[in-house]
Amino acid sequence: MCGIAGIISANAKNYSHELRNMTDAIAHRGPDSGHHEYYENAALGHRRLSIIDLSENGKQPMFSNTNNECIVLNGEIYGYQTIKTLHSDYPYRGGSDTEVILAMYQKKKEKLIHDLPGMFAFAIWDEEKQQLFCARDRFGEKPFYYAIGTNNEFIFASEINAILASGLLQPKVNQEALSHYLQYGYVNTYQCIYENIQTLPPAHQLVYKDGKISVTRYYSLPSKDREISLSEAREEFVYLLKNAVQKQLIADVEVGSFLSGGLDSSSIVALVHEFLPHQTTISFGYDHEDSELKYAKEIAERYQTKHIEIHEKKKDLATSLLNITPYFDEPFADRSFLAHFEICKNARQNLTVVLSGDAGDELFGGYNFYRTENELKNHFSYNNIAAKFGMKLYQNLRQISYVSQKNLEHKNILDFHQNSVRNSFDQSERSSLGITANYHQDYSFEANPNSLNDIMRVDLEKYVPGNMMVKSDRMAMANSLEVRTPFLDIDFAEFCIQLPEQLKLNTEHDKIILRESMNSYWTETIKTRKKQGFGMHVEDWFKEENLINLSNDLLKNKNQKVFDFINFDATQKFLDKGQKHWNLLQLALWANNNKSFL
Repeated sequence: MCGIAGIISANAKNYSHELRNMTDAIAHRGPDSGHHEYYENAALGHRRLSIIDLSENGKQPMFSNTNNECIVLNGEIYGYQTIKTLHSDYPYRGGSDTEVILAMYQKKKEKLIHDLPGMFAFAIWDEEKQQLFCARDRFGEKPFYYAIGTNNEFIFASEINAILASGLLQPKVNQEALSHYLQYGYVNTYQCIYENIQTLPPAHQLVYKDGKISVTRYYSLPSKDREISLSEAREEFVYLLKNAVQKQLIADVEVGSFLSGGLDSSSIVALVHEFLPHQTTISFGYDHEDSELKYAKEIAERYQTKHIEIHEKKKDLATSLLNITPYFDEPFADRSFLAHFEICKNARQNLTVVLSGDAGDELFGGYNFYRTENELKNHFSYNNIAAKFGMKLYQNLRQISYVSQKNLEHKNILDFHQNSVRNSFDQSERSSLGITANYHQDYSFEANPNSLNDIMRVDLEKYVPGNMMVKSDRMAMANSLEVRTPFLDIDFAEFCIQLPEQLKLNTEHDKIILRESMNSYWTETIKTRKKQGFGMHVEDWFKEENLINLSNDLLKNKNQKVFDFINFDATQKFLDKGQKHWNLLQLALWANNNKSFL
């Protein structure tokens, strides 16, 4: 895992100071070394976290054997050894996965992207073509931002902060991105909080040539469900997941695993054991009766791991927020980032690479709201005009059920999912704050509004890259740690995406395919436990005096930077020590952290 940066402009060597400022701004992503290379019209920079080929042969920016091409890569190419054998005629100088991309580019040019697995964001300068070719992985595990500078420079980097550090543009806040943040608690994966800085979306490639930018999609999620029996699916599920885990264990440093004691992380640890009998596992827990630590310990003992428990210590929340939020270069409200930072910080004391169980819920149907949506869909009133009319009359006499109420409020389960699940500020509330813009994301498929599988596809293209992968990348990289996600292995993920809904959830069970395939790997208590999340309720957090003081400083002072973007008087109505209050506090922290640029 690394940080990348570059400036494409005439007389590129004149930008050496700006490029160094950019790589310095992301030094936490690659503390082992930093390097810069120059062509006449291209300046490329890199910060290295050494994981594969620790020698000088693995350093970047990396030139091809002809020096015509030069690459900067952030990420890992899983199964690169097999790809290397397909391009054995290339004169490799080392054993890194980065060099394999150069070999592929010489043969296939931009078409290489269709055969490239893994998590990645990269840029290749082609001196002969005077062209920059960039791409981002299919699920948005690794970030990529770009902008046009005031003197028409093309600027790119792993983080927005690096682009701002170049000093080559003055950012302008994006009202649509701000609206999306207020509604969902994160900036959409197709947008940036600044309107003059862009994000390269997941599964897209970019070509910059002759001052023109071309962005195109190179991959779409499978849109059709398969017909497959449970017995067939079980066998294929285990086979593909084992392959995914095995490929992601390749490194020249030790690879460990996060272990929450939930079904997903327990499955990863169990399969790692087949290839790495003496693995290290790391768990984070709060010291209260509902702590997950006891479940993680069971799995750790079963597989005889070197187990590290991180107990949440009573900390000053305000101080933690002031220390951690600068690593998010956009407003971000998912409260679990605090726990995630702590587990990454402690993991880094022993490891450089860790496997995670992220994205299992989206692939296997694990969230409680998927069960709720299944209930909505199977309720007698769903898509039934006469039943809805009757319920509207009946609710004037008696209270109706939650499911009945939501079926009255929403035209279908996709509408419920988009406008009720994980939502904070509704449209009227955003308008009261002075934000009237809206943003609606396009998808790589045409979503059936009545399909649970399509709702999971929506989450894979929206929530996973926009929230989950942002949190994972920024908190891990803040601690110079690489996190890998076996469930997002392309072969395994595509298989799960296409499984019929009834193999994922029904009225009684969630994650059916995972339970049926992996239950023999778990302890009895793991099999029957219910899903938990990190931490306490937000209302409990606001009981801390220092957090209230921080909130008062940032949200009750008209002169704070955040009120350049939202209405002060309307904001006061939402300071109720609940989730909306928390989201506004995170927005204010972002504005305060970046006030020198705004």
